[in-house]
Amino acid sequence: MSTHSIIGLGIDAGGTETRWALCTADGSLLAEGAVPGLSALQMASNDGRNAVHATFVELARQVLNVAQPQQVHAGLTGFGGDGGQLQQWLAGLLGIAPGAITLCNDIDIAYRASFAPGEGYLVYAGTGSIGAFIDAGGAFHRAGGRGVVLDDGGGGFWIAREALRHIWRNEDECPGRWESSPMAHAVFAHVGGADWAFSRQFIYGQDRGTVGKLALAVAASAEQDPAAAQILDNAGRELARLAQALIARFGPRPVALGGRAAGLHPAIAASMRASLPPGTILTHSTTRAHHAAARLAAAAR
Repeated sequence: MSTHSIIGLGIDAGGTETRWALCTADGSLLAEGAVPGLSALQMASNDGRNAVHATFVELARQVLNVAQPQQVHAGLTGFGGDGGQLQQWLAGLLGIAPGAITLCNDIDIAYRASFAPGEGYLVYAGTGSIGAFIDAGGAFHRAGGRGVVLDDGGGGFWIAREALRHIWRNEDECPGRWESSPMAHAVFAHVGGADWAFSRQFIYGQDRGTVGKLALAVAASAEQDPAAAQILDNAGRELARLAQALIARFGPRPVALGGRAAGLHPAIAASMRASLPPGTILTHSTTRAHHAAARLAAAAR
């Protein structure tokens, strides 16, 4: 097989959505698509494993409708290094050898989509949030990224939780106050109603990626509701904290802000920029991680 005929499949699996792309060895994009979100943490339960496998089945169907890849580079949220079963599933579904599949954390490919190792810091805000630095020797260093139960400040789940917390604390103090809140109207429309039962089912009965999508409603109401605007401002401060931690540990470097939650509203990046040390270069990364992963896969031989 010639170098030019090698097709690489890149996968960027997050809690909200799993994106894939096919690239040739010269970096040309052949196709891309999306399937439901997944997390490597789902592999801890039978239901979770079934959901991951079902997502892989659909992903493979979409990919093979375009072309068969020879190499795969996949970044998965929650991935900690134990990927044998995931490799076997993908290999069987795509009709390639398990050894042709490289698995890593989704933040690894997001970082490489923005910087060469040692070049800068990535702050990524999707459903969760993390600060990442891959040093010149290839070692991965993190700040945050320990899950929505512990923290993940500034991510979509955090924004959703802050909004619901604000709304229901107001209801504790003054029942019916939500009716004068544009944010509450937007949030309750998203979760299904104003009764506590709807919020309870949403926050405790949905997966983290689905909860994180509520941040869209918060951002949409920010121009009309000071409470929503304050939550987004605080989200930027939380994301700046991740960059500040890495700067303190490894020294000044440019910072890239990425992830879908980071682009919900300009207030997030503006607040982050204002909270960083003077002189810090901050860019909003628009490079797509699944494209970067596909190019890494295509160049693997």
